[in-house]
Amino acid sequence: MSRSSQSAVFSKWGSVAVFVLAALLSNPIHAVEFASGEQVFSRCRACHALARNRVGPALCGVVGRKAGSMPGYPYSRAMADWGKVWTENELSSFLEDPMKARPGTKMGYAGIKNDQERLALIKFLAAAAVNSDLCVADN
Repeated sequence: MSRSSQSAVFSKWGSVAVFVLAALLSNPIHAVEFASGEQVFSRCRACHALARNRVGPALCGVVGRKAGSMPGYPYSRAMADWGKVWTENELSSFLEDPMKARPGTKMGYAGIKNDQERLALIKFLAAAAVNSDLCVADN
């Protein structure tokens, strides 16, 4: 593929990603969900970042990723062997009570009991994966 063809493909898909994020954020309901999710994520920052592993693994791209699979992060045996994929439902169950959802996890957090807060956080994480600027900026 020629360099100009590669640029055209990147430009097309990069534009699509920007368009999708802009469409999500231009809708007042989605913008509120995003802001709410970002606010909930501020609690997670004690241990997590989007772009890099900290006390907890990096969370950019977590929605749809296999649990316990972030390269370079030393997962507990319980999480590394779990074999689940982080769907919205799996994340919601886990985030409600991590130690109950996966005994043996290193995530010693009481959980997010509020359904709307969990959903907003998951939507924020999904949107962050689409917007690579968020993931890079959180480095």
